[in-house]
Amino acid sequence: MSERKVLNKYYPPDFDPSKIPRMKLPRNRQYTVRLMAPFNMRCVTCGEYIYKGKKFNARKEDVEGQDYLGIRIYRFYIKCTRCLQEISFKTDPQNTDYEIEAGATRNFMALKLAEEQAQREEDERKEDEATNPMKLLENRTKQSKQELELLESLEELKDLNRRQRTVDYDTMLSKYDGEDARRKLEKMQEEEDEKFVKSVFGPGGSKRRVIKEEIIEDVDEATSVVQTSKPSKPPAIAVTPVKPSNSSDKYPSVGVIAKRGALAGLVRVKQAPGLDTVKNIPSDEPDPAQAGKSAVMSSGLAMLGSYSDSDGD
Repeated sequence: MSERKVLNKYYPPDFDPSKIPRMKLPRNRQYTVRLMAPFNMRCVTCGEYIYKGKKFNARKEDVEGQDYLGIRIYRFYIKCTRCLQEISFKTDPQNTDYEIEAGATRNFMALKLAEEQAQREEDERKEDEATNPMKLLENRTKQSKQELELLESLEELKDLNRRQRTVDYDTMLSKYDGEDARRKLEKMQEEEDEKFVKSVFGPGGSKRRVIKEEIIEDVDEATSVVQTSKPSKPPAIAVTPVKPSNSSDKYPSVGVIAKRGALAGLVRVKQAPGLDTVKNIPSDEPDPAQAGKSAVMSSGLAMLGSYSDSDGD
């Protein structure tokens, strides 16, 4: 299988390039090319306007005996789109443009004419300086005078600016003051920290509301307790010894003791502010705490008696 892109070609040993048949073509042969009109033109036969950029199938040939610095000059033939009149133009490598020859006239181009006029004047000036040394000296003298005038005007402007310049010494001192710069730096850092905190906690993150705590006390109940001189009498403690029905019961039931009477002497009611304290008045009634202790002792004796009865049985 052969290569897709043939890089190495085979030449047989008896290959002779002079024996290759060649076509005998005329020296100045015309080729058909596709091109666009290089400029706006008007046909001289029918007056048809041909705008720049219109496409044509043109014939191209070399201009015999003409070249510019070894660059070939080509001639093109096109036909008018209305009357089929032949129009010819050729290349102009010197001006990088095209030159109309026959069949049409080029439309007026002000910019091109102005450029050509400026180029002609520049060429004439250079030619005069090259051929006439006095002209060259005059031109150099004029150029030096213009440079001196420009330097003088520049110096005048500098002097004027120097006279009108006002120096603010306070601003200059504050610029080079280290303490002020340090304060500004600290202020900038604080502002940056505040911005960062706001960005993290939101716009209302730094605001906190403190709700005042209010303590409400029941004053009527406290005053009623203070006004009573004697404490309430604790209820009687009922102790009911229960004998075990069977000897196998190890934990006999114990009588129920009222909790409110046992804790009556331990609970104190908070007094309302602004009221005078009432002194404890001794009374002949027994202390509820002592009564509770005696009740507990009696219950313990009852339990002991029940245990002894069970053993006797």
